[in-house]
Amino acid sequence: MNNLFDIRGKVALVTGGSRGIGEMIAAGFLANGVKVYISSRKAEVCNATAARLMEQFGGECISLPANLAEVTGCQQLADELAARESQLDILINNAGVSWGAPIDDFPESGWDKVMDTNVKGVFFLTQKLLPLLRQSGSAEDPARVVNVGSIDGLKNPVFETFSYGPSKAALHHLTRGLALHLTRQHIIVNAIAPGPFPTWMLSTGVGGGGDTDIDWSVVGNNNPRGRVGTAEDISGLAIFLCSRAGAYTVGEVITCDGGSAYAT
Repeated sequence: MNNLFDIRGKVALVTGGSRGIGEMIAAGFLANGVKVYISSRKAEVCNATAARLMEQFGGECISLPANLAEVTGCQQLADELAARESQLDILINNAGVSWGAPIDDFPESGWDKVMDTNVKGVFFLTQKLLPLLRQSGSAEDPARVVNVGSIDGLKNPVFETFSYGPSKAALHHLTRGLALHLTRQHIIVNAIAPGPFPTWMLSTGVGGGGDTDIDWSVVGNNNPRGRVGTAEDISGLAIFLCSRAGAYTVGEVITCDGGSAYAT
């Protein structure tokens, strides 16, 4: 009972870990004794974030850039990780993109890019990493996969991002399917559905142009909690799911949104 949330000594991979929610989860893991690999498409950004996180939180944070919208990129990342580690305890599938355009002008490329990254990439990266996850998982301490969905997969998005919500709804359902097939192999799969957090992606939607150093109070005031989310909020939930405390939680989609999904 004294170490329910202890994740020290585990090895984690956080995709989309160079900024936003992925960076927040990576920071929480580092602060709690996890060896963290982060991945994102842009190598220079990924490398810089890994260095900054180590300087701020200590521990080991290693950058492994990859394009996870392509199966070849998923295989490349899995191979690079397998060359460094004999097992993987935690996989955070956070890499994701969005696309905004009026419905009459919404392009096929905006549909395919979102679906390829947010759904296909999650499935195939998880598939390629199954040997390392199986090596880690046991009946007493299963390996963990946490897919980062969105409350936009639970309700209609307010923005004209017509492929984003469906991609996240698909990811939520994929989570349940993966859980069904992998739980008896000692790999637990769950999903988090974040609401408003001070991220680059949300900033582009609320007029911040991608700048996260803006006044978020307008967004926060519309939330039942009266604020946007923090790194502690999202990393705390991830730590719960990846620790002994979450070992009997399987196939769930847990909102982390201050109540906004059901306040409308």
